[in-house]
Amino acid sequence: MANSRRIAAFAVVRWLATKDFPATLLPEGPDRAFVQDLVYTVIRRLRPLRKVLGELTTKWPKGELEALLYVGAAQVLYMDDVPDFAAVNETVEAAKCCDNKSIAKVVNGVLRNLIRRREQFEKLIAAAPLEERESFPTALVKRWIARFGEENAAKLCAWHNTPAETFLARKDGSFVELERGKKVAEVPGFAAGEFIVQDPGTALAVELVDAQPGEAILDACAAPGGKTIQLAWRGAKVTACEVNPKRRRKLEENIIRSRSEVEVIGALTGEDFRRGTEDGSAIKQSNNQTIEQFPKVLVDAPCSNTGVLRRRPDARWNWSVEKLEALVKLQAEILDQVTPLVAPGGTLVYSTCSNEPEENVDQVNAFLSRHPDFTLDVTRESVPFESGHDGAFAARLIRK
Repeated sequence: MANSRRIAAFAVVRWLATKDFPATLLPEGPDRAFVQDLVYTVIRRLRPLRKVLGELTTKWPKGELEALLYVGAAQVLYMDDVPDFAAVNETVEAAKCCDNKSIAKVVNGVLRNLIRRREQFEKLIAAAPLEERESFPTALVKRWIARFGEENAAKLCAWHNTPAETFLARKDGSFVELERGKKVAEVPGFAAGEFIVQDPGTALAVELVDAQPGEAILDACAAPGGKTIQLAWRGAKVTACEVNPKRRRKLEENIIRSRSEVEVIGALTGEDFRRGTEDGSAIKQSNNQTIEQFPKVLVDAPCSNTGVLRRRPDARWNWSVEKLEALVKLQAEILDQVTPLVAPGGTLVYSTCSNEPEENVDQVNAFLSRHPDFTLDVTRESVPFESGHDGAFAARLIRK
């Protein structure tokens, strides 16, 4: 059987080099749950781990050695259910598979030194500023402190450093927490599409759409399809748009598994979108393309993911003010693009899995200033330390 620490270290090496979504770097296997926990712990705790390893090494390690030391130190400092002897022995065994045979000796020495000096390093981490001890970008934590205060910012950081539960959303609208260690595919009803994996925080947008049987709804940013499927379960006639081909394939796979009837398209305008309408509700563009209007449109926009950092621990390291500004611009462009698709008197629901005001309330206010033919009906937000669920935002806008 392959050494799980070796598998985890290999995933960490690739993540450090590519910054790809960690879940895509994990192979299937009997130890996948442990490997994922280990890899995610490294990514969540990267700042304090780097701080500690900087104290334990005279020259910064590279490549496999760096990854193995992260994996070993993460077990010692943050995974209480892993005995020290197992953390050291198994990580050293993993190191013996490296081409450079001296790596195992270095790993052994560093990890044993860490265990001997554990209390010193735990105090060092505890005394560090919030953003360092909880391992987040400094600029992001400063934003949270300014908005929520130091105590609540600390609660938010702690929330995002807690391994996430898995919730199953069922056709009846209920959410059921999955027992830890149980595979989703082993739950009765999986093959029949009786549920999808979704956090209750996603319910904000779905509830504001308020899908009715037979109602035509456009889901403009649909992949991976969780909200799309929940709308279809309510009997709506959903058109799901996803411009990214890879994400569109994932959307289609989820729709098929859930046995939902959804029309999937690859663009909001052009030949891919043109089709007949039963009630004749359509508008003409300057290029003579016909675009159907919908009584309800959902824009679950691409965002910074700051509401779901416990599920996407890597997203914290992709966050920056510059990327936030670029996302805000993209969100505004998408909203402007879908505006003609909302029928008069129709509803536009805008949602994100972010807790950043620029992507949420500020974005909605900016949209209303550009489009006076829309009015704000209601906004809802899930802040994790208040709701106990993923962070999310949703606003319902009505076209006059």
